[in-house]
Amino acid sequence: MKTYEFVFLDADNTIFDYKAAEWQALLNSFKAQNLPFSKDIIEQYGVINKALWEKYEKNEITQENLKKERFKQLFAGLNISIDYTAFSGIYIENLSHASVLMTNADQICRYLHAKYKTALITNGISKVQRNRFEKSLIKNDIDYVIISEEAGCSKPDASIFEYAETITNYKNKEKMIIIGDSLTSDIMGGINYGIDTCWLNSQKEENVSGIIPNYTISYLLELKQIL
Repeated sequence: MKTYEFVFLDADNTIFDYKAAEWQALLNSFKAQNLPFSKDIIEQYGVINKALWEKYEKNEITQENLKKERFKQLFAGLNISIDYTAFSGIYIENLSHASVLMTNADQICRYLHAKYKTALITNGISKVQRNRFEKSLIKNDIDYVIISEEAGCSKPDASIFEYAETITNYKNKEKMIIIGDSLTSDIMGGINYGIDTCWLNSQKEENVSGIIPNYTISYLLELKQIL
């Protein structure tokens, strides 16, 4: 089995349960504005948000515009007149406090940290990711946090990994691996940078993307069979 020294971990939907955090943040934000809230709103927001983050991966929208545009589209669809820019700020504040981990994330982070250097690498918003990380059970089991907003580039662009080199002072690609749930962001990013990749396919989806990871797992504890 190949040996590694440095492990990159995606944040949302790999280590942090983004869907649970999103639900909490949306609920609290709608309550703060005395607006009705329902499961349909969560679903509508999820579709809009996913499409915009995919545009962000392709450099078709800035993160600053993404923050506002998702709520502009959501409230337009709901026929609600509101200051969506202000609402975005409320939502981001609430999201930054929603530190929910994926099942066994704390256990696997402790396991990995005992054997390797570890880094979160995320396309997320700096305020959200750093605050959630500081509140989390994995705070002492991650050596570095690499955030696209601070790097000025995002996965799948290899540049974010090159930025990570300046933070970690580690450059041996033969000894690196990235674990993530997104084929187009995490796995493609690792491929573009030239390191091994592991796809967390927790939904057991068929891979029709043409993007081929080195490893595929269905749950985090399976990493013990690889690392």
